Amino acid sequence: MHNQFLFQNRMREKDIYILAIESSCDDTSVAVLHGRKTLSNLVATQQIHREYGGVVPELASRAHQQHIVPLVHQALAKANIDKKLLSAIAFTRGPGLLGSLLVGTSFAKSLALGLGIPLIEVNHMEAHILAHFIETPGKSPPPFPFLAMTISGGHTQIVKVNGYFDMEVLGETLDDAVGEAFDKTAKLLGLPYPGGPLIDKYAGQGNPEAFDFPIPKVDGLNFSFSGLKTSVLYFIQRNTKNDPDFVARERDNICASLQQTIVTILMQKLKKAARETGIRHIAIGGGVAANSGIRQALSEAEHKLGWTTYIPPFQYCTDNAGMIGIVGYLKYLDNRFTDLGVSAQARYRIGGQPH
Repeated sequence: MHNQFLFQNRMREKDIYILAIESSCDDTSVAVLHGRKTLSNLVATQQIHREYGGVVPELASRAHQQHIVPLVHQALAKANIDKKLLSAIAFTRGPGLLGSLLVGTSFAKSLALGLGIPLIEVNHMEAHILAHFIETPGKSPPPFPFLAMTISGGHTQIVKVNGYFDMEVLGETLDDAVGEAFDKTAKLLGLPYPGGPLIDKYAGQGNPEAFDFPIPKVDGLNFSFSGLKTSVLYFIQRNTKNDPDFVARERDNICASLQQTIVTILMQKLKKAARETGIRHIAIGGGVAANSGIRQALSEAEHKLGWTTYIPPFQYCTDNAGMIGIVGYLKYLDNRFTDLGVSAQARYRIGGQPH
């Protein structure tokens, strides 16, 4: 049915321009898409949070207010189109930080009303998954059904994707997200925020077998990372009690051992999901998809298990408006528009209603 609808609308696809807004956390992003092609995808990163070792919600929402208007102008200029050509405005409704979401939602509603064009709400987590369908030279999107694992600072999920708007969450974190686990343990090691990329960097210089960290026992396909974080804390306290230089001397080995543990946790669940569903097309998204240990593990699984894996270009892995735009485009084709009375939702599950 959906393929038939796409065929019927093929003639008008060339005329669809979507302006997309992403403001779920600490990055303001605006993109312009022409069909499935990204004409611009700009991100204003908020550096102020580095001083606090994590995202401060009030500061994030203020920064969104400062960035969003100039970023829209820049995105339209880079795309080289006039706002009068826009077909619809897509925006992140949730999940995320409420104050941040309110800025993007309010602006999107006002712009859609002012231009007299449709408004399209987007679930941030669904957007991470559908980012694979942005037109990218040399890359093909995964075929339905496929398994999607979204790993980021705020989320860790395994989702069975049967269609653009037919998704089933098979497992998710019960506490900390994987990116949060990386950042919090990096903080214990005295590394600046965000610490995940630094752990990846130092892990490449260390021995992943140097130290043993526990693999949590969690039923089904769910995850838990809080226990791992606590075990790292106790490990550091125990070893620095009589040796204050322990962390400085063993930094690379600690990072390598920690990263291997996290990758093992993720891959165990992903392999279990693949076995249970019989699906071998595996799509990865979210900022942690840039981690070299995870990419290596996926590459090995391709050869050993016969998987076909899909990872979008890095600009579509982190929080960005391009992924919001592709969902907006797909919803536009399916006439899935949003009423102007819509409100931002901090909690918003895939395939469900916001609450």
